[in-house]
Amino acid sequence: MPRVLIADKLETSGIELLQAAGLEVETRLGLKGAELAAALREFDACIVRSQPKITAECLENPGKLRAIARAGVGVDNVDVAAATRKGIVVMNTPGGNSVSAAEHTIALMLALARRVSVADATMKAGGWDRNKFVGTEVAGKTLGVIGLGRIGREVARRAAGMDMKIIVLDPFVTAARAAELGYSTATSLDELLPKVDFLTVHVPLSAETKSLIGARELGMMKKTARVLNVARGGIIDEKALADALAAGTIAGAGIDVFSVEPIVADNPLVKAPNIVLTPHLGASTVEAQENVAVEAAQLIADFLLKGQVANAVNMAAVNPAELAEVRPYVDLARRLGLLQAQLAHGPIRKATLNYKGELAGKKTRLLTAAFTAGLLEYRLSQGVNLVNAEVLARERGIEIAESSNPKKGDFATLLQVEVETEQGTTIAAGTLFGDQYVRLVQLDSFRMEGYLDGVLLVFTHRDVPGLIGFVGTIFGNHKVNIAQMTVGRQTAGGEAIGILNLDSLPPEAAVNEVKAHPQISNVTVVTLPKAGELPAWLG
Repeated sequence: MPRVLIADKLETSGIELLQAAGLEVETRLGLKGAELAAALREFDACIVRSQPKITAECLENPGKLRAIARAGVGVDNVDVAAATRKGIVVMNTPGGNSVSAAEHTIALMLALARRVSVADATMKAGGWDRNKFVGTEVAGKTLGVIGLGRIGREVARRAAGMDMKIIVLDPFVTAARAAELGYSTATSLDELLPKVDFLTVHVPLSAETKSLIGARELGMMKKTARVLNVARGGIIDEKALADALAAGTIAGAGIDVFSVEPIVADNPLVKAPNIVLTPHLGASTVEAQENVAVEAAQLIADFLLKGQVANAVNMAAVNPAELAEVRPYVDLARRLGLLQAQLAHGPIRKATLNYKGELAGKKTRLLTAAFTAGLLEYRLSQGVNLVNAEVLARERGIEIAESSNPKKGDFATLLQVEVETEQGTTIAAGTLFGDQYVRLVQLDSFRMEGYLDGVLLVFTHRDVPGLIGFVGTIFGNHKVNIAQMTVGRQTAGGEAIGILNLDSLPPEAAVNEVKAHPQISNVTVVTLPKAGELPAWLG
């Protein structure tokens, strides 16, 4: 009988579900380090919340452990890369606390608008001053929502019900999709921030979103504006926020999450004025705890008893033999997705994958999922794989379509992808040379043979003498080495495209010098994985 370790507090409903399924369940709380590592080896699966730290050391010798389920969204306390290397699937429960987190966001917003916390403290200290605590209505005000995922959607829906105007900033939500929901969109922080009365963030913490809202951004907002963070600590720069509140740059803030938790005494927000602080309560409701407990238990039961994988953050539920057959093409598809995500202008509405030649007869489902994973992971940064990519795309209003044609053209196999945005369509096509070398062979109307790895500088230009030398000289002056180069053109002297593979990211000054050439119309820096580097869910 498979055994399940409950290494964190879990509601009885989740434990009872596991027992009813015929699994042996044992609860051991407070495990750390070597003691936790020893316990994990005894069980087939483990359920945690946020307390146990399942490190690489804990998983060095995992014994019979095959799965870890996190009763919650984030998996910060699990070394996912180490688990993947040991063949352990890691799953989470992204839907169980969406409503609770959304309601807490609304609660903080209303507490700020009506100055509830300071009025409460004053009364408990014996005061009574109605004039001192005049608030503001939220009806008719504008709420900016950064990230329209599960929680962001729930917040927006509730705010709209209070007659607020909603502006969405999300790279995967088109203006048409937002309009269907009754919202408007912004294409950048610079466009969004000056318009909002309240701002709420609902994005994962990543290198791209760390300090997303800093001193510059806060300075762009109305002095009457208020900001909310019930997502992850660090998305809003805490010192910059404290300074803005002290200076009166903005009117208030409601913060539930912090860069260091529990919050430390010297955190600048502790003494900041006009702020409501709560100790990471977004998911702390009876209902949310029940939901994630049952969801985590069901994930483990389905995995151990049926071999089903859902909500995996590190690997996909695919047949190993099936995956081995198309592995190089899965890598190609993902790289095309990453490329398209960085070349596309504006929110993506639709992606169409055209499978040609011998590729049309293979398991294209996996390739489509891999492309979609690449398309999304550049923005979402975490948690995207073959399992959840297409679901995440649909949630963001992105249509994914396929077509197949077994007829061979210039190549025995070809994957051509068209990505549509509100500003146009970008076409990219790739193939394999020697059944293993990934190559880019088309970009829009241009044919070429380019390398899909590392740092790429993609620039469109007029085909005039000396231009390539001009670009090369700039990078030489900035100590950036050019590893490969390819140029595509249709006619001499006409429009052309150049792709440089660089050994390192070029400094902004170098890119600006390239852009300054009168015959160069567009420049984009693209970052792709190194040659042969595979994602955790494929490695």
